[in-house]
Amino acid sequence: MVSPPLADRRPHTRRHHGRVTVDPYAWLSDPHDESVLAHLRAENDYAQALTEHLEPLRETLFEEIRARTQEADLSVPVEYRGWWYYGRTVEGGQYGIRARVPVEPGGSRPVVEAGRVPPGEQVLLDGNAEAGASEFFALGAMEVSPDGGRLAYAVDLRGDERFALRVRDLVTGDTREEVAPVGYGVVWSADGRYLFYTRVDEAWRPHEVWRHEVGRPQADDVLVLAEPDERFWLGIGSSRDDRWLIVAAGSRTTSEAHLLDLTDPTGPLRCVAPRRDGVEYDVEPAGDVVFVSHNTTRPDFELAWLPLTDEPGTQHEPVEAGEPGEPGDGVGAWGPWRPWLAVGEGERVVSLDAFAGHVVVSLRSGGLTALRVVPRAVGAGPEHGEPFDLPVEEELYTVGLGDNPAWESSRLLYTLESFLTPATVAEFDLATGASRVLKRKPVRGGYDPAAYRQERAWARAHDGTLIPMSLVMRRDTPRDGTAPGLLYAYGAYEACLDPWLSIPRLGLLDRGVVFAVAHVRGGGELGRAWYEGGRLEHKPNTFSDTVSCAHHLIDAELVAPGRLGLEGGSAGGLLVGASLNLDPSVFRVALAQVPFVDALTTMLDPTLPLTVIERDEWGDPLHDAAAFDLMAGYSPYENIAATTYPAILATTSLHDTRVSFAEPTKWVARLRALVPDSAGPILQRTELSAGHGGRSGRYDAWRQYAWETAFLLDQLGATALVAGARSPVASP
Repeated sequence: MVSPPLADRRPHTRRHHGRVTVDPYAWLSDPHDESVLAHLRAENDYAQALTEHLEPLRETLFEEIRARTQEADLSVPVEYRGWWYYGRTVEGGQYGIRARVPVEPGGSRPVVEAGRVPPGEQVLLDGNAEAGASEFFALGAMEVSPDGGRLAYAVDLRGDERFALRVRDLVTGDTREEVAPVGYGVVWSADGRYLFYTRVDEAWRPHEVWRHEVGRPQADDVLVLAEPDERFWLGIGSSRDDRWLIVAAGSRTTSEAHLLDLTDPTGPLRCVAPRRDGVEYDVEPAGDVVFVSHNTTRPDFELAWLPLTDEPGTQHEPVEAGEPGEPGDGVGAWGPWRPWLAVGEGERVVSLDAFAGHVVVSLRSGGLTALRVVPRAVGAGPEHGEPFDLPVEEELYTVGLGDNPAWESSRLLYTLESFLTPATVAEFDLATGASRVLKRKPVRGGYDPAAYRQERAWARAHDGTLIPMSLVMRRDTPRDGTAPGLLYAYGAYEACLDPWLSIPRLGLLDRGVVFAVAHVRGGGELGRAWYEGGRLEHKPNTFSDTVSCAHHLIDAELVAPGRLGLEGGSAGGLLVGASLNLDPSVFRVALAQVPFVDALTTMLDPTLPLTVIERDEWGDPLHDAAAFDLMAGYSPYENIAATTYPAILATTSLHDTRVSFAEPTKWVARLRALVPDSAGPILQRTELSAGHGGRSGRYDAWRQYAWETAFLLDQLGATALVAGARSPVASP
């Protein structure tokens, strides 16, 4: 019998607000300590030893994913500046290839055909070649220069989300320079002479925007904007008409936008409206106006506009961002915000995208997504025609704006999918009102959507609130309280878990598992109030909602008692740990991926990545005793009970910047020490060459998924295909 690793208990005490906390596993947080690395390797060995019998199932799950996936595939080509841009994959390649072909006069979109390379292709970036021998590869940005001759791209070969910015000559193929380290995003000036990029501080906060002159050393780069307030981070992008650099400063509750004319790249930034606590807004420059989405008088946001003149407006000299201002309600740098388009009661404005002849407003309504198209005459400022929503026929679905980089276009690409319908790219003709499907992601192996069903269910929370759940299962799955089930949830940052078809998930469904998504408070499915109901002092609602959803699945005989699993990652991993502490008996197994389970310790340390920024989400336990007591009451690491727990698998990555590997490592160590019994093993698996998202290559990611899923299925007693389910591996 293999014994689990037992971490040493080493004295460590912290004192805050008169409370004394003893943390005997604090020493497990140093990634450079060889004894810590040895412990992680021992945990990996133990996890492998206890699951060795699952190797055949893991291999089967991997092969099922591979058999259902069109390995050599091509995305829908998108026209931009005289080229058709697309991505493609090749069989055996871990990473995608970005490429383009020239637009022929009078020519049409290249044919989308799996495995076929369009004639005249120019490869922009081959992820497989860029990764080389590295075990990890990710892109943080990729932009072609305005003249089409150079490519700026940012690469991470470690997993810590700190990138190296490179510039490649697309004629010669030479990579001429490198700027590092940088954060996400890169924007070219209109003349292609300069690049704008962000830098992160020691806490991984994007806090500066820099201007780099291509061909000159990084030491000559110019600081454009610095954000001194540690609650705020910076992000950059460009307007669709390519005129403006947009610099967005934001905390969890407050925002501020700046514009810089890309035809005058060394000119001043212009502030649309100085920040004011609690006011959030996004901007979309569009010719002679700026469209604004804001929450000054409506929590679920409203739409406004203001004229975009050549006057400089509010300026900020380079280096320092402006101090919080005190503008009048809705007053911007170019005058007051003027109401533009009314939205309905219960509709949440998510974003807006402006084009020369129309604006697309992304909404949430009734817990689902929607796209509202607003026609506008070119050059007519804010004037618009009659809005209309793109129609969707399914009960549960996700609809969103596709890749539409061109400013002037009479056609709109949008995406659509559900738990049953694969990701689909469609084109809407604004002149005729007709839609046509351009591509539907292929699902091989005899996939038949009619063999499955999706539906909405509602669970009643402890306070009477109804919590929506989305369910998907095989159509022949019994509804008599005998089926295994897996409950998935997140519940933070106003993030939404909208319906999506997952090829790997089909292996679960074909083994009789009911897959349920709990749309708990803290997410944004039902608008801003739904988010506020699971944030700060209301955070415990997120966890009790999850437990209520679990009991509903069992009480409604959708899932068998003793056969329900729970899964969540990152902030959803916090949800997993806190829900287990609330009611461990309702779950048979739990998968906590890169889990935020030592939340109180992290939020007490302002030197850690994201801590200060996250105070608006979780509270400030360092300076606020009430916030300390609240987090101490639900943080999973502090609240493990001496009772029976389900089987647990915690996964993490050594180079994870967002949630330290130490959190699940300490949590598992404490579970082993305090839990007298568990329904199955308590395991930890650490990726030693990856970041927050786990392995980066698609085949490696499939194997990671197969490893985790085999553990879940084994604990749920659902390792075999149900009668009527056909293995794609055996398909011709």
